[in-house]
Amino acid sequence: MSSTGLLDRIERYFALAPLSDAQVHAVGALQVPIGSPEWPYPARPRPGQEAEVTEADVRAAVELQERSGLPASLEWLGDRCRGLATVARAAGLRVEELPLLVAADPVSLLLPSEVRLFLVGADDPRLGLYQRLIAMAFAGTPAPAAESGQGVPDVAQDDPGPAEVPPTEVLRERVASGRTVMMVAVDEGQPVAIGSHQPVDVDGTEVSEVVGVVTLPRFRGRGLGAGLTSALVEHAQQTADLVFLSAGDDDVARVYERAGFARIATSCVAERPTG
Repeated sequence: MSSTGLLDRIERYFALAPLSDAQVHAVGALQVPIGSPEWPYPARPRPGQEAEVTEADVRAAVELQERSGLPASLEWLGDRCRGLATVARAAGLRVEELPLLVAADPVSLLLPSEVRLFLVGADDPRLGLYQRLIAMAFAGTPAPAAESGQGVPDVAQDDPGPAEVPPTEVLRERVASGRTVMMVAVDEGQPVAIGSHQPVDVDGTEVSEVVGVVTLPRFRGRGLGAGLTSALVEHAQQTADLVFLSAGDDDVARVYERAGFARIATSCVAERPTG
């Protein structure tokens, strides 16, 4: 499939993904999903639209999100909406550009022999712990992925606290329904890396995005993130004919490219600056 066809399907994926969890509002040229703060979705340009997104559209979308208790967040494919980064910055948002890759010819990467890999069930007593580890990772400052050789962020600490942390009901329901497929790598009974893929039926065929892959700091350099990502892709491809992810930066993208991914575009993320 051409890059244009792949981007069409990925845009369609993002348009359909919120429908099971949120009500989608039209705000100018943007679609703004409004649902639970436990599982927020970003605003996005309407797929295939011709009208340009204006600064007024972005400001109105952000106002709706924040009024609904959601983070201010806007995402789009940079190759499709080339002027939107300038518009988002003018509206007061910080913009990041992330490499977008698809699993073109993925290579099976094995985890170390002492590490065991498990699918996480909705009734797993550690589901809440895994959720907290992921939240800690993305709330903190990730270690340089190129140094770790894994291409994934590290969580802020090795001891996240008690295991009996209740998960959000949104996550439990998503895992139960198969809309989030979570895997955990375990060494000596303790989680060392966690990640998910999120399948969506896109007009009769499945597409899945690999998200939230994190590893504990003292285990970096062992290929856990790359091995877990490989396992997630292998699982997703049992039913999905397109698997994709956004890498943190160009160095991370090169790690994934060595594992059989191909960069096809740029994914842009705009959020309210913190601090």
